[in-house]
Amino acid sequence: MNRIRFLSRLPSDAAAGTRDIAPVMVAAVPIGLLFGAVAASKGLSVLEVALMSLLVFAGGAQFAAIELWTYPVPVAAILFSTLLVNARHVLMSASLAPKLSGFSRPQRYLGFFFLTDEAWALAEKRATDARITPAYYFAVAALLPLAWVGASALGALAGAVLGEPERFGADFAFAALFIGLIAGFNKGRITVATVAASGGVAALTFLTFGAPWHVLAGALAGILAAYAVARPEDAA
Repeated sequence: MNRIRFLSRLPSDAAAGTRDIAPVMVAAVPIGLLFGAVAASKGLSVLEVALMSLLVFAGGAQFAAIELWTYPVPVAAILFSTLLVNARHVLMSASLAPKLSGFSRPQRYLGFFFLTDEAWALAEKRATDARITPAYYFAVAALLPLAWVGASALGALAGAVLGEPERFGADFAFAALFIGLIAGFNKGRITVATVAASGGVAALTFLTFGAPWHVLAGALAGILAAYAVARPEDAA
């Protein structure tokens, strides 16, 4: 009841954005807890974990970095792996930019600063049946950090007590979140071909060459698959 009253006081687009991001924020909590626990096991303090989540705010890149975290810290390897992981943002921003026609230039720059996989997916889904307004986008993009930073800090606090997070199945939360997002805007054969090619190539590359090459290989395979199965009428 309190959540309904809160949403009723917001402008309609902001309320829609808040409503759409709320389940994602819930799903982000176990992922943040997992990251915090893993980071704490690598020797990072609660403050360091919270600052990393606040300043970097990129779940995939943070997991990639923390997997490589040793002492002394391999700075070059971490920078290279996170660059590969985050290269997908170039494609996501290029996809989203034409749909932000109502944004001023400062709003665009700020909006892309907060760009995440989840914000991109929800904004793309919104664009299929409504205009993306700043009120909607920033409700989606700017609320997610609250859950992520808070959960990762709590995970760092609880890490010593939880032990290995994998024994609770928490390591699957990351994958489950993206499965839900993909299912939310399935477009038939293009989506199926893209996901199958991207997932298959990423898995094969990971088993053959390891991380982080699977991210780049999966992204390229997905792009090629989408191009191969697209028809002229799909652009309409």
